[in-house]
Amino acid sequence: MKTFRFLSGFIALMSFAVNLTAQTAVRNSDDKKPFNDAEFVKKASSGGLHEVELGKLAETSASNKEVIKFADRMVTDHSKAGQELKDIAKAEGFAVTEKQLPEHQKEFDALKSLTGAMFDKEYVKHMVKDHEEDVHEFTRASKEAKNPRLRAFAEKTLPVIKEHLEIIRKLETKFE
Repeated sequence: MKTFRFLSGFIALMSFAVNLTAQTAVRNSDDKKPFNDAEFVKKASSGGLHEVELGKLAETSASNKEVIKFADRMVTDHSKAGQELKDIAKAEGFAVTEKQLPEHQKEFDALKSLTGAMFDKEYVKHMVKDHEEDVHEFTRASKEAKNPRLRAFAEKTLPVIKEHLEIIRKLETKFE
């Protein structure tokens, strides 16, 4: 049984690492494309939902109190931002994603198989990566979004995301 749990955790970890590398390559190619408001809404709504779902998972799978506290904040902050984005999208005629995009679901599934200290370490690593990507996307949206309400949303939300990144980077040093 222990061997099976170890192997399933190891496999989840490896698929997670491969996914991280692929996402970095995609992000770099996305920078060359013109900014698209509708695509930003789609990615941001899925990303926000992803943060909420991972936060809820961390509340039950994490063992470190600081990780659990951070996860609670992710649920609160990203739920609030997600609702605000939904309201803007509805008013402005953009479609929001009601479920995680496939890449987000894959990451969620990989983390779902972990518990305790192993979960803590991978969750923190994942949160650093996600928030680095979010800072990048929201910075771009705050400058390039054509819709003024979306641009204002990105400008308003960006400092919160940067604060999350700062917190999780400090927490990450405890897992190195």
